[in-house]
Amino acid sequence: MSYTRKLAIRDFIVEGFLILASLIVLLPLVILILGSFKTSAEVLSFSLSLPESWQFSNYVRVFQEGGLSRAFLNSIWITGISSIINIAASSAAAFILARRDTRWSGTIYMYFFMGLIAPMSIITTIRVVQGLGFYGSITSVILIYAALNTAFSVFLYSGFIKTIPRALDEVAFLEGASVFGVFFRIVTPLILPVNATVAIMVFMSVWNDITIPVYFLTDSSTWTMPLSIYNFYGKYSRDWNLIFANLVLTSLPVFILYLFGQKYIVSGLTAGAVKG
Repeated sequence: MSYTRKLAIRDFIVEGFLILASLIVLLPLVILILGSFKTSAEVLSFSLSLPESWQFSNYVRVFQEGGLSRAFLNSIWITGISSIINIAASSAAAFILARRDTRWSGTIYMYFFMGLIAPMSIITTIRVVQGLGFYGSITSVILIYAALNTAFSVFLYSGFIKTIPRALDEVAFLEGASVFGVFFRIVTPLILPVNATVAIMVFMSVWNDITIPVYFLTDSSTWTMPLSIYNFYGKYSRDWNLIFANLVLTSLPVFILYLFGQKYIVSGLTAGAVKG
């Protein structure tokens, strides 16, 4: 048997194993989707069988009785504003850190890098937010999410900005541009791929998170969609078909975003990490 044929057989076996592993991972997702269209009695089998009759009314009931319209608006508001704040602050900080070769810039960069490792202290953060007078409000959650994702964003932005020639900055300065002018007119248009990557990554991490809303949102009217699942489960703990429908509606926006934005995630991570 030739060496080329051995490689072909090996690749075939590896691909077959990966496809099988992917199907195993997808099984719970298929059970979840099918169960959301079943009756409360059918779903208790947790099987891959098709529903005897497709209960589309489950989604209507969940949306009406679960208060998902308000939770959806809260999630959109929190994820959108926190993503914008994160992009604006992280890109500006990364621009300064990447363009200034000083001891302090290196120290501050390492400080941001520690944010990728150091865990968040809930008790300390609660005390800080209470001292600022934001505890229990959506504002506190937005600021916390923007801060939590800053470390990764700065790391990604700085790696990409270092690849932008400094000659562009020097020419702009000779033309009379200020630091803000260089950042907004020269750097900002060039970091659009990284902006898309950061926006998608922050959106997905914020949308799926439930820890921060549990501790910092005291009013049920400000709850996000993942947190509304807890409330819904308390009322309908025996109706797994309704719980599955709630889970599908909650995860659908992130799934759609990732489906259409995965190419930007890959290109942005490659540009910001590999080249940097």
